[in-house]
Amino acid sequence: MSATLGIAIPFWLDRPDEEAVEIARTADRAGIQTVWVGEMASFDTFALATAIGLQTERVRVKVGPLAVGVRSPVAIALGVSSVATLVSRPVDIALGASSPAIVSGWPARPWSGLAVHMRDSVVALRALLDGERLDVDGTAVRSHGFKLRRPQPEASITVAAFGPQMTRVAARFADELVLNLVTPDHVARTRAQLDHVAGSVGRPAPRLAVWVPAALDPGERAFAQLARQLAVYLAAPGYGELFAGLGFGDLVQRARAGSPRAELADAVPPELLEQIGALGSTRQLAARIAAYHEAGADHVAIVPSTAEDPAGAQLLDAVRQIDPTQRPAARV
Repeated sequence: MSATLGIAIPFWLDRPDEEAVEIARTADRAGIQTVWVGEMASFDTFALATAIGLQTERVRVKVGPLAVGVRSPVAIALGVSSVATLVSRPVDIALGASSPAIVSGWPARPWSGLAVHMRDSVVALRALLDGERLDVDGTAVRSHGFKLRRPQPEASITVAAFGPQMTRVAARFADELVLNLVTPDHVARTRAQLDHVAGSVGRPAPRLAVWVPAALDPGERAFAQLARQLAVYLAAPGYGELFAGLGFGDLVQRARAGSPRAELADAVPPELLEQIGALGSTRQLAARIAAYHEAGADHVAIVPSTAEDPAGAQLLDAVRQIDPTQRPAARV
């Protein structure tokens, strides 16, 4: 397998929700292979994925990461099958733990036992996508009798992970692990963990993907947009520890003490954004993407800033100029 490049649809707080579809169309025209479609507070992810699939020609849609504490494996499998059937194209799925605010605050579901819940969900979902009738009595997932009318055995399952427990689940059961807002060094450490755990249970290591915020020659508005979004993650478990480890612990403490998001965004320094993003000229973008691949990422999904570049058109045109043959081969 060779290293690949995709995009993740952003959920910028300062842009119209409908821009998501235009970003996907722009990526399709640019020859991007994969479009990740997550979910926040705008569209239902399966509805958005269907709209994107119907308005593009080639991109492969990857839905998620979706919180395993919110949707059951049956609901997720039905969503994947629905999108794939309606757009006449294979669809992949990504699962994650999300955050206490989204899982416990919005639908009032428990945010605990995450690794066990992920393991049970991946096992059940794989069975459903392969066309089996579900019959599971796991610790976190119990379901009997459901079977998809349109199985999706081609669909891959990705696990979003930060800590060692979720990384072990991904290594043992998933097709891919995805990281978000991390440095190349963090990718390298995760790559080593994946390879070790997968090898210990006698299976090939899953692919490793990473989401990377990106902007071509960013100005003040682009930096502000990236900072506002990063501020959402400062207090979140896992993310906060990562940012603190990069030397921004005071910012994390302020976030966890309840400082207003706007105030936090104003305090996010460019140095933090540059450590977890790909910012600058086409040459700088190419070098940064290569750094993630060289650290062990099989797939880099850029998250395009659109504050100064509607639909990320200029950024995606620049990315198209990056010669994929110059990216290192991914691990098999």
